[in-house]
Amino acid sequence: MTQIAIYDTSLRDGTQREGISLSLADKLKITQLLDSFGVAYIEGGWPGSNPKDAAYFDAVRDIPLKHARISAFGSTCRKNSDPADDPNIKALVDAHTPVVTVVGKTSMLHVTDVLQTTADENLRMIRESVRYLKALGKEVIYDAEHFFDGCKLDYEYGFDTLAAAIDGGADALVLCDTNGGTMPWEIAQYFEAARKTFADVVLGIHTHNDGEMAVANSLEAVRAGAVHVQGTINGYGERCGNANLCSIIPDLELKMNLRCLPEPVNLRQLTFLSRTVAEIANLAPDDHLAYVGKSAFAHKGGIHVAAIRRNVDSYQHIDPTLVGNVMRVLVSDLSGQGNLLSKAEEFGLDVSKQEAVAVLSEIKRLENEGYVFEGAEASVAVRLHRARPGYTPFFTLIDFTVIVEDRKGRGQTSEAMVKIDIKGDVVHTAAEGNGPVNALDLALRKALVPYYPQLADFQLADYKVRILDGASGTAAITRVLIDTQNGTQRWSTVGAGTNIIHASWNALIDSIEYGVSVAEEQHVEETAIGD
Repeated sequence: MTQIAIYDTSLRDGTQREGISLSLADKLKITQLLDSFGVAYIEGGWPGSNPKDAAYFDAVRDIPLKHARISAFGSTCRKNSDPADDPNIKALVDAHTPVVTVVGKTSMLHVTDVLQTTADENLRMIRESVRYLKALGKEVIYDAEHFFDGCKLDYEYGFDTLAAAIDGGADALVLCDTNGGTMPWEIAQYFEAARKTFADVVLGIHTHNDGEMAVANSLEAVRAGAVHVQGTINGYGERCGNANLCSIIPDLELKMNLRCLPEPVNLRQLTFLSRTVAEIANLAPDDHLAYVGKSAFAHKGGIHVAAIRRNVDSYQHIDPTLVGNVMRVLVSDLSGQGNLLSKAEEFGLDVSKQEAVAVLSEIKRLENEGYVFEGAEASVAVRLHRARPGYTPFFTLIDFTVIVEDRKGRGQTSEAMVKIDIKGDVVHTAAEGNGPVNALDLALRKALVPYYPQLADFQLADYKVRILDGASGTAAITRVLIDTQNGTQRWSTVGAGTNIIHASWNALIDSIEYGVSVAEEQHVEETAIGD
């Protein structure tokens, strides 16, 4: 099996994404994650560009790594300078990494307009920079910046720059689609030419995603002979991002039968790695990423769910557990009875087809009225509970009143009065809150806690409001999503209607009923285990 070396540049190229700024501690955490996952190279940064990257290379030497080799990134020496005296080259040496990655200009546009030098001087800068670093015992990876665009302008000169790097002793040549606009068939054309020209040299690929081709271009390069692939976790990077290793790695391992990780089982860490790096970068994980996204194996359409209940492979290209992900079934107005039966099984409920059809009918009606159940699975669960024979509600609403006042000298106040029937007891409570929903919540809890003490541990974690038909003005339908947690679990419920207080109430009672149901079931299980 061919081994592909994965070179991660999340800590350098990935941080060039707008909105990402990693601290030194963040970079060290990600380094340990990547090493545990099994990438071959981790590019730590550009030591000559900022103090944080220089500090990283000092700190990372104290971390024992099992798989990855740390690389420092920098440019060739400047024009008309000796590498031994060049600040960029000195910074690479002072990083004390076993690997250095040197980037040089391939395109004549950059040689003349950016470096403002001659073609021959650029070749000297490449050759002598690589040679100097090799003489110090470094593994030198040469990144041929703008290789594909450069070859389109001057084919022969593009290959001359690669030859200069080889003359200097480069261990690998990485062909870079720096502007991200090259098409897969162009990648194949130039890569095959490079492989024929430099038959005994390790070739690599580095692509950007400006044409939405970064992953495809990387795979095409591998097909054409690349054995070194650069990219970032989640595709983070400047402009539209870099090639997404969270897609490339499973594509190589599962689709192309190529080995990139030390052991196949390491691939099961992929989803955890993707989401953890996102959290460290203070970005919300992208639910729709291939392989690792929350929605990557989520099934919503009724005919899809009916099919996967018969054969799970009917609408999935791989087993999600291979990449550490899970299959999910969503419930919406597009669902069939199979969606409800699958959710009932997930919740551990024995629900008949007739009961599932009844709940599905209710959900379709409610979604037409503004509800959405995809992100509110606890509201689905309570409806399945209510459909079971012999179901007894935890409480029944008799009435509630909410008063909101804004008086001179007193300011704003909100008060709620709730009257409910709990197991035959009529309980009437009142509470003040910082708003009408908060007041309702407090009054309801005050009534219920003596009967259901688990409620004391419930906390409102999030409260979202969405206006569905803004053209209706203040008469618009409002959707309310409530997230509740109890220290160990978190669940979401939904309510909707033209009255935001009533919509909030519906989401609130679903939240309480679900939480109490789960807590009571856990108590029964713990008691049984104790017995």
